[in-house]
Amino acid sequence: MKIALIGATGYVGSGLLKEALARGHAVTALVQHPQKLGAQPGLTAVQADALDTARLAGQLRGHDAVISAFSGHAQSDILGYYVQGIDSIIAATRQAAVPRLLVVGGAGSLEVSPGVQLMDTPAFPAAWQATAEGARQALKRLRQETLLDWTMLSPAAQLEPGARTGSFRLGGDELLADAAGQSRISVQDYAVAMIDELERPAHSRRRFSVAY
Repeated sequence: MKIALIGATGYVGSGLLKEALARGHAVTALVQHPQKLGAQPGLTAVQADALDTARLAGQLRGHDAVISAFSGHAQSDILGYYVQGIDSIIAATRQAAVPRLLVVGGAGSLEVSPGVQLMDTPAFPAAWQATAEGARQALKRLRQETLLDWTMLSPAAQLEPGARTGSFRLGGDELLADAAGQSRISVQDYAVAMIDELERPAHSRRRFSVAY
């Protein structure tokens, strides 16, 4: 496929880029600093601003799918910047008439008990509240979207670099944990789950989750 990957040099985006290229997809990496990406077969690096909707729409046009690994971590106003960015990405994808939008979500909006989300529990780190709220707002906006065929993938509570095992569980809106009570997934296996969804769509217009 011809994929537009927003945020391809980021924490999760770099894992998605590696997985997509390894499977033979043609990837347009839309990033702020294209020079960070070395030349690779199948890769086209393009300077982009996720908040410039009109320009972004032109860059997305002609792709089979958009994957957003957009992040506001480096900004002083993480929440405001992220929400503005995701609104722009949704609008640009729609304007470009790209048929599918896949979005990197967060674990904070997953339920730990009926009606209780992880980010609303006392143990949730304050440092991650803004990021988690941004991802929750993104999911809310996607659920209101009537034109795009969208999917969001939320990771386990712990998303860390590790092995690519290809062995994990998929869930819905509930936080998944293993027998020891740990909720974790490697960035590499998260990428496997996302590119699997790209190639074999199974969660159209909904959010799903992944964990060991």
